Amino acid sequence: MQARITSVGLLVKPDPADAFEYPHHIDRTSLDALPAKPGIYIFRDEQDRPLYIGKSVNIRVRVLSHLRTPEEARMLRASRRVEFRRTAGEIGALLLESRLIKELQPLHNKKLRRTREMCTLRLNRDVKSAPEIVYARDYDFAKTADLYGLFATRKAALEKLREIVEAEELCPAVTGLETPVRGRACFARQISRCRGACTGEESAETHYLRLKAALQEMRVVAWPYPGPMGIVEECGDGWKQIHIIDRWFYVGSIDKVNGTPPVRRATRRSFDIDTYRILVKPMVQGELRIEPVTDSWRA
Repeated sequence: MQARITSVGLLVKPDPADAFEYPHHIDRTSLDALPAKPGIYIFRDEQDRPLYIGKSVNIRVRVLSHLRTPEEARMLRASRRVEFRRTAGEIGALLLESRLIKELQPLHNKKLRRTREMCTLRLNRDVKSAPEIVYARDYDFAKTADLYGLFATRKAALEKLREIVEAEELCPAVTGLETPVRGRACFARQISRCRGACTGEESAETHYLRLKAALQEMRVVAWPYPGPMGIVEECGDGWKQIHIIDRWFYVGSIDKVNGTPPVRRATRRSFDIDTYRILVKPMVQGELRIEPVTDSWRA
């Protein structure tokens, strides 16, 4: 498409969107309805099965970018319509995307499709005890102190611990990575890569404090409230939502503009790694508007 000159002599450059051709097999009505607002979108196939769920602060722009991406041709060929659900902001979109991917199991969302069995490193208060690997099935990660790192497997947790031990010249025997032998230095000490906690040259307390400091950046933040809290989000057009979070579990959202729909119920609210990762940083840094919730939000 070439530039043109208007009747008043202005040079108008072509808009690439004007030349865009929509895929004929995807329902045009569903595409035209997409808003330039935050929320999630769902590509669905001929049997209305979900193929892909995504999120964006501008649903329309994001979906149209999918239609221009050759790498997604397989998913696009199977798509017949695009559904959307608005949220008041990016946090709501992230939370809803994560929950729907787990619930609907779309074919092309492989990364978040399955709820993982998590483990973490638990540092005991006893300075002579090695860190232990504990699992979410046995501990409530939202309420347990002294947890460090979130891992999908025991192997991943041990690899991370070994990496820290080597970098900080900690003792692999004291940290449980090597079987200690009474009266004998660990292998790392023999090659001067351990400061001697295994032989008494470094005190147990000093070693413990160094280990704790090294783990600190991986500390799992316990839920800092006595009960559920609401994260408030507002959109420029007046759309307002309160996202209910309880012990790092996304319960659901209340629409404060168009009425209050039933909030999603859950028989067991357990620590959700994706909700935690979405919220922990902005919550700790004070970037979220948080307020207590009362019984009035309950369905």
